[in-house]
Amino acid sequence: MSVYVISDLHLSFGADKPMNIFRGWDNYTERLEKNWKSMVQPGDTVVLGGDLSWSIKIENALHDFEFIENLPGKKLLIKGNHDLYWSTLSKMKSFLSLNGITTVDFVHNNAFPVEKIAVCGTRGWFFDDPQSDKKIILREAMRLETSILDAKKTGLEPVAFLHYPPVYGDRVCNEMFSVIKKHDIKRVFYGHIHGSGIRNAVRGMYEGIEFIATSCDVVGFTPIKVSE
Repeated sequence: MSVYVISDLHLSFGADKPMNIFRGWDNYTERLEKNWKSMVQPGDTVVLGGDLSWSIKIENALHDFEFIENLPGKKLLIKGNHDLYWSTLSKMKSFLSLNGITTVDFVHNNAFPVEKIAVCGTRGWFFDDPQSDKKIILREAMRLETSILDAKKTGLEPVAFLHYPPVYGDRVCNEMFSVIKKHDIKRVFYGHIHGSGIRNAVRGMYEGIEFIATSCDVVGFTPIKVSE
């Protein structure tokens, strides 16, 4: 059994937000489904690193959840900046249960032991204007630490999954990065970055930490392996 990750699916089965207006996104759901099924087995786990759906209400996101429900494996969701349907864990889990969605769970102030790693993480936040977003950044840093601490209880390697990159170009979100360094996290998977923006993304080793970008268009609409 293996662990995979992919982010920024931007599904819009219940919303009028076609992604094929962007270069390289033609027939992306068909391509994603084909690539996913060629790699992921029923016993595997796939971390979805945010921006799953364009729907504002979870009721409208049902068809998006049904799409990933019908793909192999267990799915662990991180919140993205466009996941406006996101509410409390109890409400979301109740909605999925009532609609027969059984392979989806949420990473939110918690962690999941999967094979040789413990999946932990949070949405994070961008830092273009750190002062105005200070409360959000501090809250996300707290959530990341809570999730990492839960992961450490398992005795497995904590691997962090974020939506926003904590490092981008020559900028560092110190609140998030300090938590990562404090807990000696060795691998960070992140999404959010698309298209030409990937040129400024930090990919590979940075201060002893490996950073891996996971947005759909960056990884060719193909889940990438984290662990087996």
